[in-house]
Amino acid sequence: MTTLAPPSSNTSTAVWLLPAPPLRARVLVAAGFGCLLVTVLGLGAQWWLGTAPKHPLVAVGVFTAMMATALIGMRDHHPFPRFGPANHVTMLRGVLVALAAGLIAEPGGSAVAWALVGATATIGVLDGVDGWLARRTRMSSAFGARFDMETDALFMLVLSVLVWRHDKAGFWVIAIGLMRYAFVAGGWSFPWLAHPLRSTRRGKAVAIGQIAALGLALLPVVPVPVSTLACGVALAALAWSFAIDVRFLYGQRARPDGRAL
Repeated sequence: MTTLAPPSSNTSTAVWLLPAPPLRARVLVAAGFGCLLVTVLGLGAQWWLGTAPKHPLVAVGVFTAMMATALIGMRDHHPFPRFGPANHVTMLRGVLVALAAGLIAEPGGSAVAWALVGATATIGVLDGVDGWLARRTRMSSAFGARFDMETDALFMLVLSVLVWRHDKAGFWVIAIGLMRYAFVAGGWSFPWLAHPLRSTRRGKAVAIGQIAALGLALLPVVPVPVSTLACGVALAALAWSFAIDVRFLYGQRARPDGRAL
């Protein structure tokens, strides 16, 4: 298990929030390779899709922010001295999410849409690989689960914005990507909403359905009425799933005397 030395009086809070140096160095090296991969793929997108010169820069910025957030979150929730193969796969998904985020400002087109659909399919496959690797290598951790979940959440937000930008659904479709962040923000005002939830088949099925519906909507061969319907069904399913979670958490909230209902 990675340990941290007690902070000295002159140790900054920012440094204290980071994991121990050996693990930190490994993650920084991995993040460096990730930034290099984002840059190479972004330059390839310029040649293949004709994207703007700023696309690789935006994608690198998004990926850097993702990894910086992950690095800080590792302090208390990553009990291993290595980053682990499963987290490397999740990081690879983050590379594709960052590249997709960089396409939000790009004008829509068939080539861009097909590239996004390909990225969505690849991310969907890798989403099953990282969990399997974590179990196979016995390196499952709270950090890995959170890293996976936050990557999925950001990808759904990016996809929903892209569906709107490609005129495949109205502005309301962004609610699919924002709903989880609204749920988290609700926990700031209502602490019982911040309590942990069990992983359920229903939650996993709905999450897969969101990505599938948004990816289907982006297909150039799918007409607008069908894409709008698919996104509408996805949003309704997501709202239903969140309503179940909210009802469960409300039922488990603590009384003033500390006893759970």
